[in-house]
Amino acid sequence: MNKVGIEEIKVQGKRVFVRVDFNVPMDDKQNITDDTRIRAALPTIKHLLANKAKVILASHLGRPKGQVNPKYSLAPVAVRLSELLGQEVQMAKDCIGPEVQAQVQKLQDGQVILLENVRFYGEEEKNDPDFAKKLADLADIYVNDAFGTAHRAHASTEGIARYIPAYAGFLMKKEVDIMGKALESPARPFVAIIGGAKVSDKIAVIENLLQKVDTLIIGGGMANTFLKAEGKEMGKSLVEDDKLELARQMLKAAQGKGVNLLLPVDLVVAKEFKADAPARTVSVDELEADDLALDIGPQSAENFASAIVSAQTVVWNGPMGVFEMEAFAKGTEKIAQAMAKCQGTTIVGGGDSVAAVEKMGVAEKLTHISTGGGASLEFLEGKTLPGVAALQDK
Repeated sequence: MNKVGIEEIKVQGKRVFVRVDFNVPMDDKQNITDDTRIRAALPTIKHLLANKAKVILASHLGRPKGQVNPKYSLAPVAVRLSELLGQEVQMAKDCIGPEVQAQVQKLQDGQVILLENVRFYGEEEKNDPDFAKKLADLADIYVNDAFGTAHRAHASTEGIARYIPAYAGFLMKKEVDIMGKALESPARPFVAIIGGAKVSDKIAVIENLLQKVDTLIIGGGMANTFLKAEGKEMGKSLVEDDKLELARQMLKAAQGKGVNLLLPVDLVVAKEFKADAPARTVSVDELEADDLALDIGPQSAENFASAIVSAQTVVWNGPMGVFEMEAFAKGTEKIAQAMAKCQGTTIVGGGDSVAAVEKMGVAEKLTHISTGGGASLEFLEGKTLPGVAALQDK
């Protein structure tokens, strides 16, 4: 996965089009509620500005469905980014067209402009060649620093790279290098923890990881399907009955490959899916007909944690239970703490598990937190990401 990074190219006086991921959460008044993604792009932007490039930033925000919608304007991001950089970030009224071209022409070395939401055009998600060409015409060089959208072949993530030389930003390079090494030549023991609600969302991930890991830990709602496949009574718990045969095959495959596959031995259950529902801990053999499994139990958390702490490489994707509800967050919290204690390479990929480590305050103790939910999942599936493939190889 050796891509040419921005530190290896000359950018002085060049117009550099940088695809960033500024898809940040905002409240009703368009105040940014979490600027993590903006901060993540700062090293790349600062490097380009310090090296006297003319920087043109592009991103999507939300799902405006190809229509101009002020609710999804990137203007508040330009304000926040100006504060973080300590210099003015100009805001363009559009992302293509004569007015934008004129603005870009006036940029001095070391100045920066943010284009309006690329998804205001339906052509962006269709990867329309004409639209991609119009974006490319604004610049001399393309840099992709948006790993979070690298699994999508859109005009600003893949199409544009057909017209101007394409390189990896620091964040993109870090994602690809760290995750790539974990999957291609991990220090062992290599442990993967897969959680979340459904097996169906993660079949390809589990199949790919079974070829690579020493221990595979399965928790969250998806563990219910595996437990039922082993003949356990799961009550009213979320189970994908149409995936039971697949779960049996995976259990068998793990055995055949000598992979240690860990499932919960106890569960925290309740009679209803409610934050204040009375909860109790039961062994996986003791569920009643009206029980809902909502978290892994303390013994399971203990078993999982000891495998994690002694690992040299750990990849975690997906929570162990309904961690948004305090009563059912302990399993996920225990995993986060074990990740923080592990001395090896620790990687968290994807939405909910990232939220969990942030909430637990252990984020800075981990090697790497992936910024891309869908992208990190596809990476773990062993897929080639179009936004990465489009960049120049060394």
